[in-house]
Amino acid sequence: MSRKKPAPAKTATKTARPSAKAADAAEPAEAGAAPAGPRPVRLTVAAALAGVEGLVLVGFGVYVLIMGLAGNPESPEQAETLGITVLALALLPLLAARGLWLRRRWSRGPAMITQLMALPVAWTLVQNGGGLIAIGVLTAVAAVTVLGLLINPTATEALGIGPRDA
Repeated sequence: MSRKKPAPAKTATKTARPSAKAADAAEPAEAGAAPAGPRPVRLTVAAALAGVEGLVLVGFGVYVLIMGLAGNPESPEQAETLGITVLALALLPLLAARGLWLRRRWSRGPAMITQLMALPVAWTLVQNGGGLIAIGVLTAVAAVTVLGLLINPTATEALGIGPRDA
């Protein structure tokens, strides 16, 4: 068995700092990668709540769609359209929840938008009274909780979002 000699190390005649263009070119490859370290509990809870919200929307969309097809609504077309629309809207919190779970930087925006959209829905549910008050309160509590968790510095750092360099 012969041993190969290691290649001699190249010596640089000039130590240069990488240019800004080179750093920018390397950034997109790293943008999709999750930051190192364990996922903070705050981020896990935010992802779980966003996922539950998405699943509730899927359930409601399926219910409305089935009732539009099998039930006896005044306007089956409107019920079917509402069901399909709710199912499509359920994708936003589900994708955001998955992104938060995987610690993807892009997921914070859609997750926050979803929560901001949930607040007027919660207010409307509370205003309609009856059994909808409890659902409205739960929706509002979940939305405010997720918003609070996502603006927390621990969560933003875990997503790779930090203060901008001056």
